[in-house]
Amino acid sequence: MSGALTTDHPAWHVENGTLARAVRTSSGIWALSYDRAGLHMACLEGTEDVKPAFPTTDPTHLPDAAPAALRQGLHRLGSTHRLANPWLWDAITTAILRQVVRAEQARKLYRTWCRTHGTSVTGPHGALALAPSAGAVLALADEQFAGVGAKFHRTALQAAAALYDRHHAEWARLQAHDLATALVRIPRIGPWTAAAAAADFTGDFSIYPHDDLAVRTWAAQIAPDYPWPGKKDKSFGPMWTGWAGTDPTSLHTLTLSTLTWGSHAHAESEEPCGTYR
Repeated sequence: MSGALTTDHPAWHVENGTLARAVRTSSGIWALSYDRAGLHMACLEGTEDVKPAFPTTDPTHLPDAAPAALRQGLHRLGSTHRLANPWLWDAITTAILRQVVRAEQARKLYRTWCRTHGTSVTGPHGALALAPSAGAVLALADEQFAGVGAKFHRTALQAAAALYDRHHAEWARLQAHDLATALVRIPRIGPWTAAAAAADFTGDFSIYPHDDLAVRTWAAQIAPDYPWPGKKDKSFGPMWTGWAGTDPTSLHTLTLSTLTWGSHAHAESEEPCGTYR
């Protein structure tokens, strides 16, 4: 796999000098790792029937209407690869835990949540953890949410878990836009949280919340001389989607490539995160 790996999901972390992450597919638990030799996958539990998939995003699909400096910066990434999260429940969990908090805090919260209440496994590069299942979330006491810093997210996680057990098979068959529409019906899940979860699961970032603070911040860093709208200016989203017009592939490429650029840039600085609702 040549090109850039998108590591915006908080499960990706450095383990013994290598990027590593555990994921659950419908057939088993996998350890993923990425180093100079490329991507490595090992099935730790279950079967290899359903493997994790890393769809490729081609920079030639960037919209011509986007600023030249932005397109040039993103072209330098080459093709990008992002795991289409194979476990819808993890995608929902991740989006909920990103509500209100900044990215660095959300990463810490997600990892603590998984280590404390989730499933622990040992991969080739060390210990890894997956999110607790929907059933496990429903069994947690209120103080167990507070104990890991997820007191604010408790009601959203519980509401999502209760509906997930009943509807996950139906939800998993939906296209990205329809999935976001279905998820927004969950109490405490607004359009931003629903869109982020749907994009993570389907790999389709044409429906991602495009005026997210991360998108705005990285775009401004890639093309600093462009007259970007201010933080409180609501014209960013329509401008961003307008560059792609009616082509969802262009919008997906523009958004995901920008997030990928951000996941590789300024590794020692705090990454911004939108306020998900």
